[in-house]
Amino acid sequence: MIKEALQYVAGLANTRLEHVGDQVFSTQKLYVVDQPTPANILVRSLSGIVEYLQSEFDWTEKLMIHVKSPTEVEVFSTFNRDFQRNVLIKAEAMLPTFRFDHFFDTEHFNIKLQSMFVPNDDRATLLKLVGNIKEDSVKEFGDDGISQTVTAKTGVATVGEVLVPNPVVLMPFRTFVEVDQPASNFVFRMQKGPTCALFEADGGAWKLEAMKNIKEYLGAALAAEIKGGKLYIIA
Repeated sequence: MIKEALQYVAGLANTRLEHVGDQVFSTQKLYVVDQPTPANILVRSLSGIVEYLQSEFDWTEKLMIHVKSPTEVEVFSTFNRDFQRNVLIKAEAMLPTFRFDHFFDTEHFNIKLQSMFVPNDDRATLLKLVGNIKEDSVKEFGDDGISQTVTAKTGVATVGEVLVPNPVVLMPFRTFVEVDQPASNFVFRMQKGPTCALFEADGGAWKLEAMKNIKEYLGAALAAEIKGGKLYIIA
C-alpha cells in the first residue's frame, strides 16, 4: 500500500495539461478543465441593457437578448467549449408591490391607486368613489351576484346610493417603466369597513403584452445592431 501511495504522489508531480482540439485535459486521469464563466452585470432598467450593448465594451460575437418575463431580461452568448452560455448582463425591474386579492381600508387603497397605477378613466372613477363614501355599509345590488352599491357623496351637498363599478380597466406598474404598462380587467369589490380590493381577471394576458412591449422597445433602440446581425431578440 505504501508503494502504491508513493507511485500516486510521483504521478501527481508529473501532471501536465494537454490540448486536444479546443478541449484542455489533464494527464492525471484526463479530467476536463472547465472554462470559467464570468459573473454577469445586473441593471435595473432596459436603458442599462441598451447602453451596455451599444458600448460593445466586452463583446464582439453575436448575442441573444431573451425577454424572460415582464420584469426580467437577459443577454447571453453562444455556447462556449463547455456547452454553456455566458450571461453577460441581465435587467430586473424595480417595481412597487400591490397586493391583489387583499382588502385595504379606503385611505390605504386611495394612496395605492395614486402611487402604483397609471392614470386613466377607471382609476379616476375609483378614486372619486372611495374618497366620497359616507357610510361603512356595502350592499349587494340586483340578482346577478356581482353588482354592489354604497352610500356616497354624489354632489356638493347630496348623498345617495352609488353603483360600484365592476369590472374596471386599470394599468398597475407591473413591468419596466420605459415601456407602456399593459391595461387589463380587474374585479373591484368592497366589504364593510369599508374596505376595497382588486382581483386580476385577464388570465395573465397582460404578461404577454408586457413582453411584447419590451421586445419592441429593445428592437427600436438597438435597430442598427440587429440589422448588422450582431444581436437577436426573443420573447
